[in-house]
Amino acid sequence: MMQRNICLRVAYDGTGFCGWQKQENGTSIQGLLEDALARITKEPVEVSGAGRTDAGVHAEAMTANFHTGAAMPAAAFQRALNSMLPKAVRVLESAEAALDFHARFSALGKTYRYDFFTGAVQLPSERLYRTHTPCAFLPERVRPCLELLVGSHDFSSFEAVGTRDRSKTEGRGAVRTIFRAECVADPARPEHFSFRFSGDGFLRCMVRNLAGTLIWVGAGRLSCGQFANILAAKDRKQAGPTAPACGLFLEKVEYQPQQ
Repeated sequence: MMQRNICLRVAYDGTGFCGWQKQENGTSIQGLLEDALARITKEPVEVSGAGRTDAGVHAEAMTANFHTGAAMPAAAFQRALNSMLPKAVRVLESAEAALDFHARFSALGKTYRYDFFTGAVQLPSERLYRTHTPCAFLPERVRPCLELLVGSHDFSSFEAVGTRDRSKTEGRGAVRTIFRAECVADPARPEHFSFRFSGDGFLRCMVRNLAGTLIWVGAGRLSCGQFANILAAKDRKQAGPTAPACGLFLEKVEYQPQQ
């Protein structure tokens, strides 16, 4: 039976899930997809994702792929999966992909958004999708710091402790390249802000650690000079807190256009 490669674009509300990756305890997005696809195709299916979002983190466009010998039209997987998945997980698109396409290793870049609210009282309907951090936040304080982030840097200061064997010398270590970093205010809603980061890859908890530290800068607890020193220190202990997962969204994954 000829193998095919199917690419999925998936959105999910990460509330209540243990993250993208399968784990022994808890329901994962990957696990839900694999269980549903196994029932659809009548064969074991391994789904690869573009990243491994943590518990409580959301996605507007996670890319995933899987190989199958099933003859079902590629577009039909979207309808079949959505009929079986919980409403917190939706397949936005399913399409045929080149056999060598891999959701993670073929990715050229990703964009994450971190949403937060700095007012005194937050609407209950926002509490699962926007972090509440009451403070006198000024976006102009953080913009020089965001300019510092653009380019290639060692982001050890913003990496979750214990997620990488630092004794290994091969690979790129904690070096990542940020293409764009910005802070945007919602003009229609006072005290609603978003950070957006686009780059060639991100370390575990890197965006949440950046967000937590930058919120401190915006609130006047750190200066831009201190932020620059934190980036240069390559020491997680020097940076600010890890911002809560609920404010983080995977917005987009970039790939080479198909010929």
